[in-house]
Amino acid sequence: MFQPWIDGTKAEEPQTQVQKLDADTYVIRQSVKTNFEAPFLYLLFGKDRALLLDSGAGGLKIRPAVDAVIDQWLAAHHRKSIPLVVAHSHGHGDHVQGDAEFKDRPDTVVVGRTAPEVAEFFKIADWPKQIVRYDLGGRTLDIIPTPGHQPAHILVFDEKDRLLLSGDTLYPGRLYVPSNMFGDFRDSIDRVVGFTRTHRPKAILGAHIEMTRTAGKDFKDAAAEHPDERALELPYSDLLELQAAVHKMGDTVVRDTHDDFIIYPVPPRK
Repeated sequence: MFQPWIDGTKAEEPQTQVQKLDADTYVIRQSVKTNFEAPFLYLLFGKDRALLLDSGAGGLKIRPAVDAVIDQWLAAHHRKSIPLVVAHSHGHGDHVQGDAEFKDRPDTVVVGRTAPEVAEFFKIADWPKQIVRYDLGGRTLDIIPTPGHQPAHILVFDEKDRLLLSGDTLYPGRLYVPSNMFGDFRDSIDRVVGFTRTHRPKAILGAHIEMTRTAGKDFKDAAAEHPDERALELPYSDLLELQAAVHKMGDTVVRDTHDDFIIYPVPPRK
């Protein structure tokens, strides 16, 4: 699906890398040299508006990379402008640091980071049980509340490309689950699995890569380089594997290593 990503192994690499999935779908990776989290951002275009999912981990100016993609899209579609919505997979710092850069950008809305703010913007009346649709104009996204890793977490299903954008809930890496939010996390995974019974994704794309190509082996925390990095995309079977694993644990989250991810308990969080 993708060419190799920047991974910090070369002496120099650009601060961001953009890969185009199709004419309306772009993935931006932040260099591990700017921030060890090296997050992925997703920019989706519809006819009426574009949505940027996450704004980076800081250590660079992210808006120039985003604006460059938007300018490229506008030129290809013979347009002068398109409204932009900056939303977040969740409110942790490594996904929101670029928000301030978009605050005064024309025709741009930055969605709040708390669960009530996310629910208000996407018109989710029954958080977290209700799954809602958000129309970009000829391109509909399903917004799935998934608290557990963090209270305001969402997954986004792109009906057009059948992509499930999974943030920090599921990605090739350490799935951090606060011990006091394990029930929420398990319920969220059930919610996503229930949704995908009739909306089967062709790929799951998360917000980081922390696994090597060796099954079950992750990079050290805050690693400055990611040699032999696992591919970003995960198969649908990994979601079902995650569901089975969390239910097997009962009521207490424990560390559990799988080929493509590691369930990783952390102390209670608010």
